[in-house]
Amino acid sequence: MRGLNLDQLRSFCEVIQAGSFSAAAARLNLTQPAVSLQIRQLEARLGVRLIERVGRRATPTLAGADLLAYAGQIEAAVATAVEAMAEHATGTIGRVRLGTGATACIYLLPPVLRALRRRFPSLEIVVSTGNAVDVLRLLEENALDLGLVALPAPGRAFAVTPLLEEEFVAVAPVEADDLPPEVTPAVLAQRPVVLYEPGGQTRRIVDDWFAAAGISLKPAMALGSVEAIKELVGAGLGCAVLPRMAMPPGETRLVAHSLSPRLHRRLGLVLRRDKPLTRGLREMIAALQQAALDR
Repeated sequence: MRGLNLDQLRSFCEVIQAGSFSAAAARLNLTQPAVSLQIRQLEARLGVRLIERVGRRATPTLAGADLLAYAGQIEAAVATAVEAMAEHATGTIGRVRLGTGATACIYLLPPVLRALRRRFPSLEIVVSTGNAVDVLRLLEENALDLGLVALPAPGRAFAVTPLLEEEFVAVAPVEADDLPPEVTPAVLAQRPVVLYEPGGQTRRIVDDWFAAAGISLKPAMALGSVEAIKELVGAGLGCAVLPRMAMPPGETRLVAHSLSPRLHRRLGLVLRRDKPLTRGLREMIAALQQAALDR
């Protein structure tokens, strides 16, 4: 590693990922000339050309593509070494930034985070909620470390691990429940229905379920919060289609019915392929996988 500059290597990776020197400079909080200089110095150190322009986009040469494959391993090794030293210095195991949907945040994460906090009091956990599209964008920008989202999660930059399959149910207020044991799209289409707002994977899955039955449903209301949807249903303003996770044991105001045909979604863990697996991130992934097995 004599003479190999990690800052130059990081700039190289950012140029390839961003597709341009100016975009990489913005990500790194550097000037474009500074990034260009780092790339020239790295190329001079290695004796090969690493980047070429195809149209207006910066792409790796054959040598650059080979270096890019090693760069992820180098970054992971350095991050692991720094993390190990931090544990010795401060006793901390780092920070994990997790992005997920509101339903999983409310009904799946609390016991997982509580157990992690008991085991690792120094682990900093930051949870952000949003739809899958937003979470994936933040993962790609490295503003999040891990995503727990409804699949699919397209993108060659992502490593995806399916976590659990979750059934959807029709939800009605207990006091005004006139739904059959198994609810079809046609039955729901005759009633006011409250759905998730458009734009997310969950709403798309439900819309596709209605569309497969030849029904283009116009919901009575569309909201971004699962708790708000449940409040409106509980107030007698309609039915809803929700993940069964949102109907935990002990729910007294609402009743859940199976759908016919059955409807499911898959939740998965998503992170960038080049993301260093720090100890904190490994522990978070293991805890979520265990929680899925326990369900």
